[in-house]
Amino acid sequence: MFGLFGSGNFGNEGSLEAMVGFLRRERPEADLSCVCGEPEVVKRTFGIETSPIRRNGPAAGLSGRINRLLLKIPGKLADFAQTVSRIRKSDVMIFPGTGILDDFGERPAGMPYDILKWCLAARLVGTRIAFVSIGAGPIRNRLSRLLMTSAARLAHYRSYRDLQSREFMESVGFDTRGDAIYPDLAFGLPAPIRSPRTRPEALKVGVGIMAYRGWYGFAEGGQSILTGYIGKLARFVVHLLDSGHDVRLLIGDEEDSIAVDALRAAVDDLRPGSRLAHEQVHSLGDVMGQMALTDIVVATRFHNIVCALMMRRPTISLSYARKNDVLMEEMGLGEYCQHVETFNVETLIAQFSQLAAARKKHEQAIGERLVEFREQVDRQDACLLSGVIG
Repeated sequence: MFGLFGSGNFGNEGSLEAMVGFLRRERPEADLSCVCGEPEVVKRTFGIETSPIRRNGPAAGLSGRINRLLLKIPGKLADFAQTVSRIRKSDVMIFPGTGILDDFGERPAGMPYDILKWCLAARLVGTRIAFVSIGAGPIRNRLSRLLMTSAARLAHYRSYRDLQSREFMESVGFDTRGDAIYPDLAFGLPAPIRSPRTRPEALKVGVGIMAYRGWYGFAEGGQSILTGYIGKLARFVVHLLDSGHDVRLLIGDEEDSIAVDALRAAVDDLRPGSRLAHEQVHSLGDVMGQMALTDIVVATRFHNIVCALMMRRPTISLSYARKNDVLMEEMGLGEYCQHVETFNVETLIAQFSQLAAARKKHEQAIGERLVEFREQVDRQDACLLSGVIG
């Protein structure tokens, strides 16, 4: 399995958890391993063999100077040789879910290059390649797009988590006629039991917050984007508190703790002494456990939206990518979306009031759609067993 796992993104970890669970359940005799961003974390969490996505070339001494003088080409060749050596031990290389084919926060020399490198190595040694329920697009950098689509062409199996991902690949000239659409892998995870309400008269609102600094977080102006987002979200949270609702802050990545602290401070400036519930989480299951304590969710991260819907919570999306909107439309909630960089607080308040008034209707509709998603997850499992894993 390949992906940016172990780096604190609970959505990515949930995708890996779902795939590991499936393989252990259906192929208990298989030897599992993972190529990932933080091998020690993944090894400790899942109890499988791990290796890093890349091995850096020599940085010091004469070897390091020669490597830099030759534009780091010797180091990259050595890294590719090690990649071939590692992947030849595997029969199948699976990319389990995640937005693996977008360049959010990535430069071409990062994951776009690494994905192609591993796919090329796999093809060279006869290892089958499967992209399973992946997200695709946008890929805004042209070189990144070339690298990622070239990698995808090398796969023996591809499925996308939504229609817009497949349409994106078609828009860049990719032949998707043999590619299927199945739900995000996280929809195959078990959902926790809903907790009883302690204050039946008050709505419990989950606010999923993200340390969002623009599509390329390393670009200039990222901090001002985050500041504007926090400021508007603080005004909305104050409205919820003034309306008598309980507010619980939710995250989807360890980095989001920065945004939690910033939001707490911004709310306290507007309403000193305000109480906002928040608990530390360490997995997507923990996030769903937090969702179980809410009635309605307003969130930004894609897998916060997924978790809320898995708990049958009516949801509003402040999205940074089209993937959020597509999932919301599939759940009958397409009118409850705004973009994270341009959302209007007054519109958000109106959306919340409308959603709260129709909460029971939406809970039922979400539940019915979840049954369909689960059936689709099972169909893909059968397809993987018959045609990919064997």
